[in-house]
Amino acid sequence: MSDTGGRAPLAERLNHLFQASRPQGKTWTNREVAEELRRLNPGMKVSGAYLSALRTGKRANPSADLLNGLAKFFGVSPAYFVDPDHADRVDAQLAALNELSQSGVREVALRAVGLPPESLAAITAVIDQVRKLQGLPPVDG
Repeated sequence: MSDTGGRAPLAERLNHLFQASRPQGKTWTNREVAEELRRLNPGMKVSGAYLSALRTGKRANPSADLLNGLAKFFGVSPAYFVDPDHADRVDAQLAALNELSQSGVREVALRAVGLPPESLAAITAVIDQVRKLQGLPPVDG
């Protein structure tokens, strides 16, 4: 994870999720996330101001319910917020997904979801042929 100005680990991880998980390079606002958390968990008390305080390190002890809600919202395990090794693995995965998204590979992968193995093999063969025509090396695996 990149340096975020010496904030506490929870603040760093939250900021990273806010920045890394939104499509098209946009960043979630604290208000948007708070509204969505309340919509998904009607009894949850959370505000954009409280999320801001967590993200700046001014507050550091959110409830387990809020951490679970944030984890679900951002599509990570709650362990992301408390286990540095787990957080590093998730951050690496998010970086890889971002690279795929940036390069247009995500759109190809989404179109392939649900296709039977024989169709995937045919698509792989076509992509391999295009790579060869473009002078790119073969992909192992």
